[in-house]
Amino acid sequence: MDYIIFIISMAALIKGADLIIKESEKIALHFGISEFVIGATLIALGTSLPEMAASIAASFKHKSDLAVSNVIGSVTLNITLVLGIVFLLAKKLSPSRDIFGKDSSWALFPIFIFFLVAFDGTITRLEGGLFLLLMGGYLLFLSQEPSIVAEEIDEEILQEKFNWPPTLVFLLLGFIMVIYGADYAVQSASNIARHLGVSEWIIGLFLVSFGTSLPELIVSVVAAINKKADMSIGNIIGSNVANFSVVLGSAAVVNPLLVNIQAYAFDIATAFIASLMLVFIAANRLYNKSAGIVLLVTLGVFVLNHVP
Repeated sequence: MDYIIFIISMAALIKGADLIIKESEKIALHFGISEFVIGATLIALGTSLPEMAASIAASFKHKSDLAVSNVIGSVTLNITLVLGIVFLLAKKLSPSRDIFGKDSSWALFPIFIFFLVAFDGTITRLEGGLFLLLMGGYLLFLSQEPSIVAEEIDEEILQEKFNWPPTLVFLLLGFIMVIYGADYAVQSASNIARHLGVSEWIIGLFLVSFGTSLPELIVSVVAAINKKADMSIGNIIGSNVANFSVVLGSAAVVNPLLVNIQAYAFDIATAFIASLMLVFIAANRLYNKSAGIVLLVTLGVFVLNHVP
């Protein structure tokens, strides 16, 4: 029964996040907010809503391993799985933005901060608050270039006539689905872990993080197929910043998080190495199938390391 609950709750998480993104875009457009601000605050943050809801729910239940491993797993999967598939499926990716020159530091800076604050084994509420400020800094940085996400706005939303009642209803429904979906996902995942004799860290690292990474996967693959390279790669960088700042920060504010750096050194190192690979790919503009294969092989090594 826990398996069925987990699948249903993950579906609710993803669908709820989709509703929130679409309805928030309508509100932002109605009030004349720039296309850049809509994309920067809703696309990257919106696709990270499932991770945030799942980690906050886990933290509320004092399940630090599940909360932290969800973030580490999501960051690793976003780069190795999502970009790996994007590079394999897209016929040609040629971002117009200088991703290496402008965004590489944001691909690495959050994980460096994570090392620093988690080195003593605990991420306190104060440190969680500092993580939240990191997202503010990222948005401030991006606000200097309002054209970066102009292509991300859904054309159907632009053509729709704004109507408050259905927008508020769907927005509320989306939040309910995300909140309750996260709660049941964490609880069922914990039950599955106990039943299988698998640690909650492993469940969060793979099962929960894969499910919560689906929005990034869907958005990035569709963007790549539609030849929107900047959106596809930018979504991953933005989502990873959001994972470390908003997701981990919010979870730590709810309850201080315990992190066993030594026990999970391989997983944390893999997330760091994947981030370095993204920077290397951007520096050399290796947006091709070969890079996709290397990323997927890295994912394979990551997974095999946890196979008994």
